[in-house]
Amino acid sequence: MTVLLWIFGILALPFVLFALYLAGVFVKELFSPSDDSEADSEAAVEAAKAAGKLGLLPAERQNTEYAGPLPADWEKALGAVRGGDWTAAAELMQAIGRDWEHRSAAAYLLAEIAAEEDGWLLAWEADRPEDPDAAVVRARSTVILAWELRGAKRANHTTDEQFAGFHRTLQGSREEIARAAELNPDDPTPYITEIWVALGLGYPHSQMDKLWTEITARAPHHYEAHFSALQYWCKKWRGSERLAVEFAERAAAAAPLGGLLTVLPLIAHFEHDESDDTSGDRTPEMVARVDAGLADAAAADPDHHRLPELRHLLAYYLSLQDRDEMAIEQFKLVDGYVNALPWRYRGDDAAKAEYYCRIRNSSAQVVAADAD
Repeated sequence: MTVLLWIFGILALPFVLFALYLAGVFVKELFSPSDDSEADSEAAVEAAKAAGKLGLLPAERQNTEYAGPLPADWEKALGAVRGGDWTAAAELMQAIGRDWEHRSAAAYLLAEIAAEEDGWLLAWEADRPEDPDAAVVRARSTVILAWELRGAKRANHTTDEQFAGFHRTLQGSREEIARAAELNPDDPTPYITEIWVALGLGYPHSQMDKLWTEITARAPHHYEAHFSALQYWCKKWRGSERLAVEFAERAAAAAPLGGLLTVLPLIAHFEHDESDDTSGDRTPEMVARVDAGLADAAAADPDHHRLPELRHLLAYYLSLQDRDEMAIEQFKLVDGYVNALPWRYRGDDAAKAEYYCRIRNSSAQVVAADAD
């Protein structure tokens, strides 16, 4: 069911949300009303009314934690885990089995909880010391903790003590990752987890290539793996714009239609776009990338748990390209959740929701005007 698999725009992976926030990249300030402009304020109100007539939700009703809703059984399991019941975590992971996309996502959600309080995970490990599910959650939680120790500020605003704790914890996670991989040799999740160690510790490209070989041997088109690896290859981390674009285009071309990896060239463009205008978003190349994404989304399983992430970016770029009716089609399919690119780069929750609604409402107003 769609609700079941709409889950992980939130994740996106796995440390993705957190690391992307760290990046501090530029986001366009389109359609931004001046605080002292009565005319602009009135226009914003009219745009919001147009969106409301289409059944779209206002900013205060947008969920800022996820890109899509968690399924009820996942919510129930996570709630039990927060209450200290490790068996709920074990049952969740066991039910997922060898579905690697879901396994990596569930492991991350559980690891987030463990990074805050791991008494339940310690109990799980004590009861089942050789359980590969507990081991992979432990590895992921240690990497999450490392990034939390570093903090969300840029390097020049991060203390030596924070960096020391960050690097020390990442180094320690490598042994846990290796153990998780040993306990479940077919699982790509430990290796995907290590991408964020590679990014934080600055693995050389040759070492990242070896890690990538391990991942693709197990899951050649894994969404989270590609999303995470693209971050490594971006200019802001360990690569360059050229390397990121080449990685994204190569992966998208090799992926089966419906696998949603057409999102990667859009992300690579977004990550390196420092322009304040939309000219770079309207080129024939970008229109073709969006069209490829639309075809990919149409061919995908409607319940694909990563589909909302692609739809958010499609809606954004369709709006920037003045393809407003098509943009609204995508907005309708994701409305109510805003923790996805490009909105989540805005910073705090209110800003994410406001930016989403601003872009969405501009397209809604055009569609309404065309209908009159």
